[in-house]
Order: sequence, then C-alpha cells, then structure tokens
Amino acid sequence: MNIILLSGGSGKRLWPLSNDIRSKQFIKIFKDEVGNYESMLQRVYRQIRTIDDGAAVTVATSKTQVSAIRNQLGDSVGISVEPCRRDTFPAIALATFYLHDVLGISAEEAVVVCPVDPYVSDEYFVALKELGHLAVQGDAKLVLMGVEPTYPSEKYGWIIPETKDEISKVQTFKEKPNAEIAAEYIEQGALWNGGVFAYQLKYVLQKAHELLDFTDYYDLYAKYETLEKISFDYAVVEQEKNIKVKRFNGSWKDLGTWNTLTEAMEEQAIGQAIMNEQCQNLHVLNELDVPVLCMGLKDMVVSASPEGILVANKEQSSYIKSFVDAIKQQVMFAEKSWGSFRVLDVGENSLTIKVTLKAGNKMNYHSHERRDEVWTIISGSGRTIVDGMEQQVTAGDVITMQAGCRHTIIADSKLEVMEVQLGREISVHDKQKFELEE
Repeated sequence: MNIILLSGGSGKRLWPLSNDIRSKQFIKIFKDEVGNYESMLQRVYRQIRTIDDGAAVTVATSKTQVSAIRNQLGDSVGISVEPCRRDTFPAIALATFYLHDVLGISAEEAVVVCPVDPYVSDEYFVALKELGHLAVQGDAKLVLMGVEPTYPSEKYGWIIPETKDEISKVQTFKEKPNAEIAAEYIEQGALWNGGVFAYQLKYVLQKAHELLDFTDYYDLYAKYETLEKISFDYAVVEQEKNIKVKRFNGSWKDLGTWNTLTEAMEEQAIGQAIMNEQCQNLHVLNELDVPVLCMGLKDMVVSASPEGILVANKEQSSYIKSFVDAIKQQVMFAEKSWGSFRVLDVGENSLTIKVTLKAGNKMNYHSHERRDEVWTIISGSGRTIVDGMEQQVTAGDVITMQAGCRHTIIADSKLEVMEVQLGREISVHDKQKFELEE
C-alpha cells in the first residue's frame, strides 16, 4: 500500500500544548501497547505498520514540521516538503509527483491519501488497504471513504451516494449543513466526508498537468510559491463525475478541540496534577515540572506548557482560536530531528534554553552573526566542534562561542545542555548553515 498522510495545522485549537510548529498530531497524550506515551502521528504510523508492514508511507507537510516528523518517526518515512503552504491540491500534486519522479513508483499503482491525525481503530487501515485495491481496479477515477454518521453533525462535509450499498457511485457533495438538514442527510444514507480518497498515480499526474504549468516534480517544487491556494476537493473531487465511495462504519473521531480530545483520553491527568474529590469531568495535561492543584472544578480542561496555561470550560474551549491569535510570543518548545529544546527565560538581551539531544544525533554546523552563545553541559557525554576544533565534553563543561564562529554539538549519549544566547538582536533567522567536514 502506498499512503500519503497530510500533515498540516497551525496549532491554535489545542493551545498551549500546540503552537505554530507543534501541531496537534505531535502531542504525546495516548498510550501505546506497552504503556509509553505516543502522539497521533506515531499512533497512526504504528497502526499502518500493524496492518501492512511493507506500506510505503509519505508525509506531505510544510518545512516547519519536518524536524518534528523526523524526531518522532525517524528516517523510515518519506517526506514531501511544501516550500510554503498552498492548500491540499498543490500539496497532494507535489506528493504524487514525489512518489513517481523521486521514489520511482509506477503511475499504474494506487495511492491512498488521508489526514495524519484521525483517532481510529485498526479496522480503519484495513479499509484504507481495500480502498487502494478498488482504485487499482480502475472502475472509478477516485474512490472515497465515507464515514457512517453517528449524529447529525454540523462540523463535517457530507457525501451523498446514489445507493446505500457498501460501495456506491457518488451522487453529489454537500457543505457543512445545520443539524436539521444533516438529519435529513442521514435518512438518505449520506456519509461524513473524512477526507480520505484513493486513485492511481496516473490520474493525479494527469490532472496536475491539466491544471498547472510545470514539467516534473523538481519544476513543480521550484514554482510552488506561484501556485494558487486551492483545495483538492474543489479542484479535483467536485469536478470529477466518475467517483465511488466505500462506507466505513468503524470507530472514527476527529480530535480537533479540547472537548473531543479529552473524550478520547485514557487518563484524567497527564503530568503532575492533584485533584480533590469534588472535581467532576476534569482533565489536566501538565508539561511543566511543577504541580497543578485543582479543587471543585467541573466540566473543565486545564492545560499547562511552556507556551502558557489554559483553564477552560470544555464546551467553551472550542472558541479558543481568536484569543490565541492575539497572543504574540516566540515558540517556547519544539521537537527537532536531533532532539528538542525548551525556552526557560527570555531577557532583554538574552535567551536561556534547555537543549536535549538524542544519542547519536547532532545539530547543524552553523554560526550566528549577531549573538554569542554559551553551552553548559548538564548531563551525558558528547563532542563539540568550534571553528573546526573538536573537544570531548561531559557534565560541568562550559563552551563559549563568539558571534561569527561555526559550531555544532554531537551527542555520544543522551545529552542535556543549557544554552544561553547573548545579544541585542536575538532571532531564529540569524543562522547560517555550513557543511561539516568529516
């Protein structure tokens, strides 16, 4: 099975655990089979591997998410990187050409496209595999998965099939209705549009050439910023006459708000939390190293991270986005391909960060023009390279880098470092990367 996972999102609705570069799919709140916490991304990837260990998985995403994907999934997954965000049609077109031109997958093969973050049972991925088989048969240009509705939702788009059979031709599509009209759709046998579809690669290869002016993957990538922002549904799905839909009646949830997310949590609290007996329907997610005490709270969610603290009624939490949009601050936590960092203190001319590198990983070899840096090794062992000079480091060692000097750090074991940045113009954009001579 070839599968493209669409990984987007701006990280607003699950603030403060999510931010501009840490969308909801990267938050570790679910437990795997051995009791370790995993993210939605890791859960979906594990489920795919359970159903089809040989599946070729490619994540279509923006530049800002690549490091987090590598951190959580390693190098075993393909990544189609969007130079900038241009909605789902350009993203899917680019990923399809990545499969064909870069990975060498035949145009006759099928690919299944789905969101990276559905909360589903393993049978969902069995259905995805069947969707791919239907696409290979070629009876329809597109094969969609329609989710059997459990209530008259106003949140989802709807697929209206011609019949109530398991596999049916699609009659039409409907935008998000009000509850009364949604109830009528259910009577007609309509299905939620879960954003899942399958096709033979040649179908989207052809559609992309019809709608866009480019030659191959590399040319499309180079011209990506000039492309119109347009959804795959609008550009392709709603224009295609030969579409079939397969019904899915298994467990499926879209965990897009705090209310829906906490419904799926296995525990009442993650992190340090204390609750008295008067608390009811309360969930606490605490990423800070200090306890959160809750007393007499009902139907609430409390979430604390380096980004901020949320205390909200669960129903009201779905209206969080406009308030988060008004918050202007730098990213306080992020996962990178080599580990992670957390901002501890922001001063007028300084920034203090705790950096954690995974064993066997290293930072890019880089320099800064407008700031000095000081590294203090907290734990672990590794090596620093400063202007070409390598030095072994262990707990207690201090390394000072003046502005302009090239430097990196390599973790021989898990390595924790306190990094202090000093300068009047501290910016994430003040960074120049270099090749490191081995």
